[in-house]
Amino acid sequence: MAKKTGAIEKRLVGLADTVIEAAQKKKDPAIEIPVRALSNVKFNEKKGIIEMGKNTQERTFFNVGMAKKFMQTMLVGDALAELQRADLTTSLREIYYRTKHTIADSNENTFDTQDESDPIIEDLEVGLAALREELHVRAENGGTVIGPLVLEDDGDRVDCSRLGKGGYSVPSIVEDPYVKIKKCTADFLLLVEKGTQWNRLAEDKFWKKYNCVLLTGNGQPPRGVRRLARRLHEEKKLPVYVLVDNDPWGYYIYSVVKQGSINLAFESQRMAIPTAKFVGLSSADPEHYGLPRNVGIKLNDKDITRAKELMNYPWFQDKKWQAEIKRMLASGLKYELDALANKDFQYLTKKYLPKKLADKDWID
Repeated sequence: MAKKTGAIEKRLVGLADTVIEAAQKKKDPAIEIPVRALSNVKFNEKKGIIEMGKNTQERTFFNVGMAKKFMQTMLVGDALAELQRADLTTSLREIYYRTKHTIADSNENTFDTQDESDPIIEDLEVGLAALREELHVRAENGGTVIGPLVLEDDGDRVDCSRLGKGGYSVPSIVEDPYVKIKKCTADFLLLVEKGTQWNRLAEDKFWKKYNCVLLTGNGQPPRGVRRLARRLHEEKKLPVYVLVDNDPWGYYIYSVVKQGSINLAFESQRMAIPTAKFVGLSSADPEHYGLPRNVGIKLNDKDITRAKELMNYPWFQDKKWQAEIKRMLASGLKYELDALANKDFQYLTKKYLPKKLADKDWID
């Protein structure tokens, strides 16, 4: 990723200029923030991704209901500009502490929790058309990769086939030049929802036998993991398969990898992988692979509500997905990947996945 320090800093300074100009004109300073909600996203069927619409929300200072958030936006913008000038990166947590203080002559804090500052950074990303990575903000390393892949990280060569069972901890920022993909000889990429299943696959050297890259985000994959998967798909032409639990949350994780997320719809162009395939667990698998009913978990009210929400999303309207979700609801059960251990500790690596891939038993 080419550094755009000057351009990003200029956009951040422009925020402050907005306030100054409004004050000089004795007007209420206002900024436009695109709406990051389901109501302002659309599914582009041709591209196969979720895209953000054009609806925006005005954030003003004189509005009592918006004043605090307006002030928070300016504080975070100032901290980000400071980063740009110093050419430093920092964490979401440090941004929170950098901007947190008690307002003079009051008991009011600028920020009470990090839950307030993180969304402001996303607002600024989309409002300024500047990615978080370009704003020099990183998150915690949230994923692991192993396989026939050689990377260059901050000048150090990292051979992901020679890191034991632990693999390489995927950084938050994986863009070139921070991380360079030097070599990849894999045939495909397997993105695994759970770290426990990734560990099983790594310990059994599934990646070596089936010549693939194993990647996990330990749940909902963080941006660094999704971006690395997209780069390997785009730059090395690797097909991507997603292995998740048989529940509404697993389905959604798959859709985030494939079409993008509602909250980060503005990132879909560089994150989503429209050709990614779902390799399980599907609702038909318990019967197909002889899993006993007693290893299933009864769907709770939250599961059922979420499943019905998914069925209404435009990107889940395909007949195969409607049938998949209806089958799960009809059974009243969900199944975790861990349930495969009921048959054998290595059933996932020796039976289940090899058969799924050989039979091309996936949902597109």
